[in-house]
Amino acid sequence: MEENNTDIPKIKRTVTMQGRELTLLGDELKVGDKAPDFKVIDNNSMPMKFLRTYRGKVVLISSVPSLDTPVCDLETRKFNTEAEKLSNDVEIITISMDLPFAQKRWCGQSGVKRVKTYSDYLKADFGKSYGVLIKEIRLLARALFIVDRDETIKYIQLVKEVSNEPNYEEALNILKQIV
Repeated sequence: MEENNTDIPKIKRTVTMQGRELTLLGDELKVGDKAPDFKVIDNNSMPMKFLRTYRGKVVLISSVPSLDTPVCDLETRKFNTEAEKLSNDVEIITISMDLPFAQKRWCGQSGVKRVKTYSDYLKADFGKSYGVLIKEIRLLARALFIVDRDETIKYIQLVKEVSNEPNYEEALNILKQIV
């Protein structure tokens, strides 16, 4: 008799925001998975397809709720500083639901030039593809993904409490090992 997997309930994936449990949408990715492609919007309101744009590079993807919040601001500035120390075949990108013009304003005011920011506001394509779209508030969970030159996910860090910072040192050490 053939087993029917449709009867197996999916495990609810969650994060918290200031202690409040929130549901994540999209499938959970694992280290070793092929990096899903996605389309987001750049700061000039132009579409960007991930795999086409970053083919052959090592990429750290930082997913944040909003650049206009203290922790997201701090995180993106920290990664910008670290990105300046890395070779040109390594990219650090930050994706949020902020509108492109708000991201452009924030980058200008913050002096962030090495980290590229992208908006997922239109279709939440990244959020769904990488399993970090928060259902209740349509923002992205705080997470880090490292994708190697072969488009394989080498590292994932989902920050369970969205208002906390990620473990920068761990992610940067993995990034340096890959390069």
